[in-house]
Amino acid sequence: MVNLSRENGFNFLLAAGLLIIPFIAQSMDEPFGITLATRVAVLALAGVGLNLALGSGGLVSFGHAAFFGLGGYVAGILAHHALNYEPIMLSPFEINGTTEMLIIWPLAMLVSGLAALLIGYFSLRTSGVYFIMITLAFAQMIYYFAISWPAYGGEDGLPIYLRNTFPGVNTMDPISFFLIAYVILLLVIALVHVLNNSRFGAALQAARQNDERLSAVGIAPFNIRLVAFVISAMITGLAGALQADLLKFVDPSALSWHMSGEIMIFVILGGVGRLFGPVAGAALFILFESIFGGMTEYWMLFLGAVLLIVVLFARGGLVGFIAGKARHG
Repeated sequence: MVNLSRENGFNFLLAAGLLIIPFIAQSMDEPFGITLATRVAVLALAGVGLNLALGSGGLVSFGHAAFFGLGGYVAGILAHHALNYEPIMLSPFEINGTTEMLIIWPLAMLVSGLAALLIGYFSLRTSGVYFIMITLAFAQMIYYFAISWPAYGGEDGLPIYLRNTFPGVNTMDPISFFLIAYVILLLVIALVHVLNNSRFGAALQAARQNDERLSAVGIAPFNIRLVAFVISAMITGLAGALQADLLKFVDPSALSWHMSGEIMIFVILGGVGRLFGPVAGAALFILFESIFGGMTEYWMLFLGAVLLIVVLFARGGLVGFIAGKARHG
């Protein structure tokens, strides 16, 4: 039986630890520690998006980098045009660039959601390995398009130079930007929790378990999966926009299959279907990268060994191991 109180306690420790670490780093005059914590928050947000589709809906998408990268490019392109005082030409319309995060985030989510609507419409008609390969194929198409798009840097990427703005906050201050990313992460986790415990969440879980029974009560499994896929993509697109601001740069690597694999790793390491699983997974990933990355360029070998152990012996991931038993498996 899953020990929910133990899992909730561990979730609280994860949230509290992620909040406290940047302030400790700031007190020690170690700004790099703040950057690492911000990366954890941003990448965990991308993982939360995938976890909604994977953990609740059983949709093993290997193309979520498409939505992550699209969110980043929306932020980068809008900022690029705003800083250069050039409108974006979308004949017959002209769209002005902007550096306002409160405008950029909804647009990034909208573009990612529309892309997911198109990709999901075709890919969700398949299942299993075919679904995995189709989502990967769509993501790679967008990746190669970005490489061949010289107007926005092509394979060299697009610098932003100045971080986009948020009302009343100095976003160039590392701790302030971390708090923005952290609050968004917690709000999205709360939203996913509400969705999972709603009638929609129950229908999504039913679609994962038995299509025919769900259809028998008058609910179309395809529609439920498509809505979940779109919401999942919008969350991941928001993470991409935050990543572009964090790095002050966006390039096609954010769209590559490597990025899809990393987001998948966050979810598996932390625990598929676990509310704070992506947070634990992203933290573990960044920890390994910062510790072993300085020792060898093959640091992912160590991460791979841990991932293998999790898959074989702790299928509930780190959070599931702490809670006592995996929910899925």
